Amino acid sequence: MSAPPPRLNPLSYVIFGSRWLQLPLYLGLIVAQCVYVFLFLKELWHLVHGANSLTEQGIMLLVLGLIDVVMISNLLVMVIVGGYETFVSRLGLHNHPDQPEWLSHVNASVLKVKLAMAIIGISSIHLLKTFIAAGEVGLPVCGSTDFIAAATAHAQAIAAGLTLAAPACTKVTTAGVMWQTIIHGGFILSAIGIAYTDRLMTQGAAKREHIGH
Repeated sequence: MSAPPPRLNPLSYVIFGSRWLQLPLYLGLIVAQCVYVFLFLKELWHLVHGANSLTEQGIMLLVLGLIDVVMISNLLVMVIVGGYETFVSRLGLHNHPDQPEWLSHVNASVLKVKLAMAIIGISSIHLLKTFIAAGEVGLPVCGSTDFIAAATAHAQAIAAGLTLAAPACTKVTTAGVMWQTIIHGGFILSAIGIAYTDRLMTQGAAKREHIGH
């Protein structure tokens, strides 16, 4: 028979119980998860509905968008389940057949590394989408003065009875590609730094435990 938990003085009880203030935050993330499910179904409908008219590049971008939603959803699951288990209360999933493999040894350090890796994965998808659309670099930026002028000239030509192709525009710029690549590299360096720091802390704890024995 296990020993009863120690009694806490009122101040300790209030401070320790304040962890439950995080509960609405995790419930809010579950609502956000539902929104991402709706977004996934909407993007999937666009993909299926436009399969006959979309180009290969358009289909690829939509599929990458679906993968992006899935990876962000995975990140939400790790934050909701791992964060609640680490900072609020145990979920009591020991020996449960559906218990995630990573949850059995989750702690704040492991959670930080996994979140960093998930963010790198999401950033990689965004960067790949940018690289696919990089062939449009050089076109007028959508909403820019040059594009508005081209669109106005096109409208005037159509009104005059001429048949012209609509002007194309892009959301991708050379500076945007460069900065997105730099930021992605920053994410990678941050993840390496987090993993290295976690390794040093783990080794230090193992040495102290060995010395203690």
